[in-house]
Amino acid sequence: MAEPKLPERPTLDQLVAFFRDDTFAFDRAGCRIVEGWAGHGVCQMDITPGHLNAQGHVMGGAIFTLADYAFAVASMCGACAAVSLTSTIEFMKATKGTRLIATCDADKTGRKVGFYTIEVEDDLGEAIAKVVTTCYHPSVEQHLPVG
Repeated sequence: MAEPKLPERPTLDQLVAFFRDDTFAFDRAGCRIVEGWAGHGVCQMDITPGHLNAQGHVMGGAIFTLADYAFAVASMCGACAAVSLTSTIEFMKATKGTRLIATCDADKTGRKVGFYTIEVEDDLGEAIAKVVTTCYHPSVEQHLPVG
């Protein structure tokens, strides 16, 4: 079996270098990794005018992108690959803050399937959204879909 691309407890520099190629989250959305290890990931995003919808609130897709980035950190540490199977998001309130923070923790991980919850709050400490994601860890013999 192939070795994981990241150790179970990578340094912040290792995380940033590995996930730097997630250009949509990193370059377009401005997501930044705060910390991560196997089963845990924290990312943040400063809210800019480009994140806002027509009503002046943070676009749901921007919130989901941040949550998905935190999930990627938590699920890829110590794993060869992780592919999201399902995700559901519940929006709790619009933020009045200037930054969003997504904290992902594994509820249960197995050899092939993992279950994760991501809490998104703002810099004022308000709960903004909750995401529940199930992922699959394919074997090295399988090829991951492109895209």
